[in-house]
Amino acid sequence: MLSAPASGILNRWFECDTLKATLATDSVIGAWLSPDSPGSGYVLLHHVMGGVSGQAGVWCYAEGGMGSVSNSIASSAQSHGATILTNKDVSSIVVTDDGRGSKSVSGVVLDDGTEIKTKCVLSNATAKVTFLDLGLKSHLPSEFVAHVKTIDYRSPVLKINVALDRLPNFTAWPNKDPSTPMPHHECTTHMNSESLEQINLAFREADNGGVSTRPFIEMTIPSVVDHTLAPAGHHVATMFIQYIPYTQPGGQPWDDHSKKVLADRIFDQVDEYAPGFKSSIIGADVLTPADIEEIFGLTGGNIFQGAMGLNQLYFSRPVPSWGNYKTPIDGLYVCGSAAHPGGGVMGAPGRNCAGVVLKDLKLSPKPGVVQFVRKIYKIGKDFEKTIKKEQNQKN
Repeated sequence: MLSAPASGILNRWFECDTLKATLATDSVIGAWLSPDSPGSGYVLLHHVMGGVSGQAGVWCYAEGGMGSVSNSIASSAQSHGATILTNKDVSSIVVTDDGRGSKSVSGVVLDDGTEIKTKCVLSNATAKVTFLDLGLKSHLPSEFVAHVKTIDYRSPVLKINVALDRLPNFTAWPNKDPSTPMPHHECTTHMNSESLEQINLAFREADNGGVSTRPFIEMTIPSVVDHTLAPAGHHVATMFIQYIPYTQPGGQPWDDHSKKVLADRIFDQVDEYAPGFKSSIIGADVLTPADIEEIFGLTGGNIFQGAMGLNQLYFSRPVPSWGNYKTPIDGLYVCGSAAHPGGGVMGAPGRNCAGVVLKDLKLSPKPGVVQFVRKIYKIGKDFEKTIKKEQNQKN
């Protein structure tokens, strides 16, 4: 399964092409792959091995948006003595050479010139940012640098967020009441993906240097279940769209005009499924891979901090022979999605990396750290109880 195309796996277990296509989108999300590409089977597995409330392979909304997850973790960390600096970019990582071939970190320098001394640095930036953009190249083995330079960061993702003045009304399941959400509004809506061949065609168009004529669209309407996101009667919808390359055909960067033309085409296609959708839009945020890179620091706009192919997984993530969260520089560790097991909202790379650091420093988790972990666990369990309570009320 790890090296197989997702289409082969789905063809084995399912007959309905629409069902296969619906499941196949999880095999290519964020990846420059089609369901027919070798390795897409693993990406499918990666997306269904998590779970919520004891249910495997499902996901949930975080009240207040994904930023609330970060804020919850930050608040808990600060309550245990952590200091968090925001809007303080790191310009370089400071390395000390003992003259005998041993190199170790001794701190970081911020853009404003402030130096923070430390014997341990954990980076959750991409491998390209960590090793090539922060003054480390001259301190790293040439083979290591060469591997970092060849990491695949291609991204096919266009992200569009829209504010709506009314609830979308899909022809496949019309609204009974204009303002009352129905069960399907709480789910992911798939468009332009009624068959595997539709997804494959969209990929081939982009892979051949163009832009998908009918890219597949995954839409969610989180305001249906999270009323903190929009005023009464209004909604927000998010769309995950593939395949849109980093630049326009010919290599020109996406500008405001070209992004508007692209977004209008997407809205017209959504209108085919939910008439009146385009006219309900009162605001839109259009993010190409280049925008995602600039805003979030994700190299190439890749949401996983690097492709999830077998050549960039396990002991080869971020580079071959360095899949243990350590680096050639003592005291420098990789703790984000650039490390095993890769992208996704799970915290596994950070947890695994923390264990390695504690072992290297010959430390045991302090009581405060244990309490912090328990508090994060309690946040998750309380969230599960809330979901179960809402499910019981609906039933």
